[in-house]
Amino acid sequence: MTTTVETPARPPVADSVKVLLPYEPRSASAARRLVRTALRGWELEDLVEAGELIVSELAGNAAKTGCRRKMTVTVERITGRCVRISVRDGSRVLPCLIDAGPAVESGRGMALVHHLTGGHWGATPESYGKTVHADLRTRAPAPA
Repeated sequence: MTTTVETPARPPVADSVKVLLPYEPRSASAARRLVRTALRGWELEDLVEAGELIVSELAGNAAKTGCRRKMTVTVERITGRCVRISVRDGSRVLPCLIDAGPAVESGRGMALVHHLTGGHWGATPESYGKTVHADLRTRAPAPA
């Protein structure tokens, strides 16, 4: 006689997670942890590195605004293969791509976000600030 022991099903992971963080440079590490945990929970391990880079840039930009309230970092699963990482801050200044030369020490962040997302990012002005989002997609499965 064979006995089968069933392992409990993995609890469902929410389709969206968010955290409020202070406008401080150290908040970028908390934002990276949130992204890493969410993506691994959704079994999207191949997006973790890019997701961490993107949220570091977005949270870092928000920290530079000088706002006194908290920024909101959100990670949403849009589809089985697409996630949206967004950061809401209290500044209405919108991000833009600039052509930072090799001698410039900053200004390449949004170009990196643009590259990692294939241009799938944007910013939405709001009454008291803005939300900057970036969409990451997994590669399509190889044809069988």
